[in-house]
Amino acid sequence: MTQQLFISDLHLSIERMDQVQLFLRFLTDRAPKADHLYILGDLFDAWVGDDYEAPPIPSIKQAMRRLSQSGTRLWLMHGNRDFLIGDDFCRDTGATLLQDPTLVDLYGSPTLLMHGDLLCTDDQAYMEFRREIRDPENIKRLLSQSIQQRLTLANSYRAKSGEAKSLKPESIMDVNQETVASYFVEYQTQRLIHGHTHRPADHVIELAGQRHYRHVLAEWHQDHGEMLCVTADGFSREIFA
Repeated sequence: MTQQLFISDLHLSIERMDQVQLFLRFLTDRAPKADHLYILGDLFDAWVGDDYEAPPIPSIKQAMRRLSQSGTRLWLMHGNRDFLIGDDFCRDTGATLLQDPTLVDLYGSPTLLMHGDLLCTDDQAYMEFRREIRDPENIKRLLSQSIQQRLTLANSYRAKSGEAKSLKPESIMDVNQETVASYFVEYQTQRLIHGHTHRPADHVIELAGQRHYRHVLAEWHQDHGEMLCVTADGFSREIFA
């Protein structure tokens, strides 16, 4: 039976080598059993450009390449931490970059894939920052700077992001239900898979007398990660430890 795996929010970095090793084992031991692996954003805790090759990046790229060469299709979506991933990284790993959002067919069920930050519209300060930082001209300016300058900016962003989160009420960092409903309507789908919020759950939402399903992916930790496994028989969650 074919199967498709969905993960997100691994936040890999040199400071989190336990998570890196867990992901490398996942790519070797579990992922090859799937026909498709979707990584829905924030594979890395920060990505300063495809020209940055410090450890553990080469090991991660090699493992991803081996997986894609083994026959598992590898799909990647930008997150809020690694939106600078580009064509060179995808070429080196064999991954295909997905737009956010993307509608796919899962065994006859149209399913919308997102990282999830676009759903958090109550956090207006973040949404404005997102629009500015993702502007193509701004990205061009970022990538024109030296690697050291980009690393300094990334570290500053992470520090400010952590401080800002500590000052925000929990409610505005979760999805806005009206925004979720608007995506269901716009894309004419009854199923959505996303990450970002670190609040894994399977939600059932009634819209226009029909059931809609929102599957929230879990963040990964140093000793375990979680995936959503989809087959023709349905949806299930697995722990990889």
